[in-house]
Order: sequence, then structure tokens, then C-alpha cells
Amino acid sequence: MTHRPRYRPLLAAASLLLAALPMAQARADASAPAAATCPADPGWDDPAAPRRLHGNTWFVGTCGISALLITSPQGHVLIDGGTAEGGRQVLANLRTLGFRPEDVRAIVISHEHFDHVGGLAELQRATGAPVLAREPAAATLRRGTNDRNDPQFGQLQPFAPVANVRPLGDEETVTVGPLSLQSIATPGHTPGAASWTWRSCDGDDCRQFVYADSLSAFSDDQYRFGDEQAHPGYVAAFRQALDRVAALECDILVTPHPSASRLWSRVGPGASEPLVNTAACREYAQSARARLDKRLAEEAAPAPASSPRP
Repeated sequence: MTHRPRYRPLLAAASLLLAALPMAQARADASAPAAATCPADPGWDDPAAPRRLHGNTWFVGTCGISALLITSPQGHVLIDGGTAEGGRQVLANLRTLGFRPEDVRAIVISHEHFDHVGGLAELQRATGAPVLAREPAAATLRRGTNDRNDPQFGQLQPFAPVANVRPLGDEETVTVGPLSLQSIATPGHTPGAASWTWRSCDGDDCRQFVYADSLSAFSDDQYRFGDEQAHPGYVAAFRQALDRVAALECDILVTPHPSASRLWSRVGPGASEPLVNTAACREYAQSARARLDKRLAEEAAPAPASSPRP
């Protein structure tokens, strides 16, 4: 595994990727169980049948929390690990599809909350793969707890600390064999958040995936996004992250919570929306910007005057 400072889509290599997939993977695709029907707003750990989304990109998470596996004959990359229970389901889903956990060469993350990283410690033990994360997410993973820099600190649960964490640059490329995934710094939902983009081909049909991190301005009762003195530059960095996501080449959008990108309406025999939507990232970022502006306006509004006592 190597890291490169710039991303260059490997269209030719990616086009050859599926042709070179082992027969075991092709058999796994044909024999995988029928997709579970996930509700629009599922529980985090509701089981989902694993499935191929496009080319060498597979959904291996639960109904409520995404985890993706990008595969190659030289090793695989896993994105996110779910909750502690969800991580066990991720392992089971890998095996159901015919993949060996030991062939995962790198694990990367979206953001450092227990619902997306609670299963990482067990997944790392099973795969032996390093976890790559932006700072300060890397420090959070090593501790197993968030700190007050996280907007949702007061609402978060601890998780099992992760042993082998390697810091990742803001626009670093993770390479495993022919796989090339570019990280994109998207702080806002958390300080260490990252989004990911890569190219996945099914024969000559090549699509640009974007795994766009949560962009919601959620917090506990104490945190104020607009408090520039407490966390200088945070809102500016948040807005820059929204600009980055909106500008991405984006054929297939997936998000850490599948419902945020309506994934269960876009896959499976009952799909009512197309999987491919080149406007999806722009629309996702625009919606998040509107919610951030609304949150900042609410924070800036004067507190209602208390009623005089009789």
C-alpha cells in the first residue's frame, strides 16, 4: 500500500479490474442472497444483505450504517466499520460474498463517531489492516473517545480504541494494487471528517463514486457553530468542505447513513430512483449548506424575553 499526494483516475487499469477478478468473486456475485428490504429510516444495526453496487464496489454494511468494500486481486479497501455490532455484521457480509477479511489491506473512515467506527477495533483484528484517518480523527480513534472539539461531544458514546492508526493527509490518495481512493477533507460534522472518491468499472461502464461524509450541522446543547472565539475558523472550514463536495465529479453518491442519499430507493429490484445521478453531490452539498445557514441564524437570534412575573 502506498500513499500519493495527487489522485489520477486509473481508467485503463480499472477497466481491466473486473476481468481479472478471481472466479470466487464472480461466483459470490451470482450466489449472494437476495437484497434485504431496508426501510427508509432503519435502525443502525438492522441487518442488510451485502450487494454489489457497481463494478468492484460492494455494500457490506447494515440497513442504517454504510460500509463499502472496494476490491481487487491484489487486496481490498474497506470504508467505515459501523457500530460494535455492525462491525461483526460487516465481517459476516464479507464472508457471505466470498471475500477473505485477511485480503483487506487498508481501512479508511468517514468520521470519528461510534456509529461509524465502533466496529473498527474488531475489524482490524480480523483483517490485520491499518486504519487511515485524518487528524484529529486519528487521535480520537486511538483514545476511543471524542473530546469537546466535536460538536456532538455531550451525546457521544465511547468505543473500543483502535491500535494501528496512521494519519492521513487532507488530499492524500490511498493505493492498494490497482485501487486508488482519494481522500477529501470535509470537516464540519466532525473536525476529522473525510470524504472519498474513486473510479469503479463494470466492463466499459466506468463510474465515479463519491462516499460523501455526513454534512449536517448537528451538536449537543452546549456547542455553538458560530462561536468563533471558542473554535476559530470552524464555520469557514465547514463551508469549504461543502464547496469541495459540490464540485466533485460524482456519478454515484453514497453516504455514511444510507438514508441521507436515499440509497435504498436506488438499489435492488424495487428501486424507484436511478443509482447514477451526476447532480447528487451538488444537491447534497446545497441541502447541507441551507441547514448550516439555518443553524447559524438560530444561534444568532436573540433569546426570547422572559414573561414578567405577575
